[in-house]
Amino acid sequence: MEFKQVVGRRRSIRFFEPDKQVEREKVQTILEAARLASCAVNAQWLRAIVVERDKLPKEKLDQLKTPVAALTLDLAPLHIYFFCDLGIVNRIKGERLKELVDVGALAPTHGWSHKFVDDFVYPQILAPMTQNREGYLAAAIADCGGAAHMAMLTAFDEGLGACMNTPNPGLVKGVFGVPDDWVPLWVLLVGYPAESWEAGGQRPRPPFEELYFEGEYGTPFKRDEKVVERLKDEGMIQAPAPLPGRQEEIRKLAERFGLPL
Repeated sequence: MEFKQVVGRRRSIRFFEPDKQVEREKVQTILEAARLASCAVNAQWLRAIVVERDKLPKEKLDQLKTPVAALTLDLAPLHIYFFCDLGIVNRIKGERLKELVDVGALAPTHGWSHKFVDDFVYPQILAPMTQNREGYLAAAIADCGGAAHMAMLTAFDEGLGACMNTPNPGLVKGVFGVPDDWVPLWVLLVGYPAESWEAGGQRPRPPFEELYFEGEYGTPFKRDEKVVERLKDEGMIQAPAPLPGRQEEIRKLAERFGLPL
């Protein structure tokens, strides 16, 4: 698909074909996309544990369920647990920045050199940043979020469905035995949709001009309807929910999976 179509087709899919496994090459493709995402200081904070639902002991699967995602965990054949590795900056000590200098991504025209990294960037910016956990965590998680969403969009480009959920952090760390400085973030549930790809239409969102401003707060960024029409033609903006027949689709899915309504 074209990029705008991928963005437009993304839905939080919650009904999956539970017995249709995700091909390993598609799983790798999803992870490759996350690896290529932009990341401050080239730290690459994002970590992932890939879990095939049927290979996870039932007691562990039950531990990982939350009130809002229990059924979705049961239906999705693939779970990707994302973490933020907070210890990485002090382990690499600016070495990945030097790699960017070496390949010309960080140029001397902008002041970059190995010496600049060793004498200034790491000791005066990066190392002190890690001591302010609240600020450091916010910055690192922002980058992890970008990478995780690259992964999610790639799942849709591969013909899959996906849904991002927040797991119970303490339980996730215990179940998977991750290092102490890994912070649990999200679980991306992936599989082939059992519901239609439209999943009832694009979800409701606040008005454009309530969200975005120009120049200063209080001056809305004016939405151009000509751009909206172009994005509709290109598949990014699609028919809003609820689409006709959505409630009937949910009823049939409930009957199929033996679920209450």
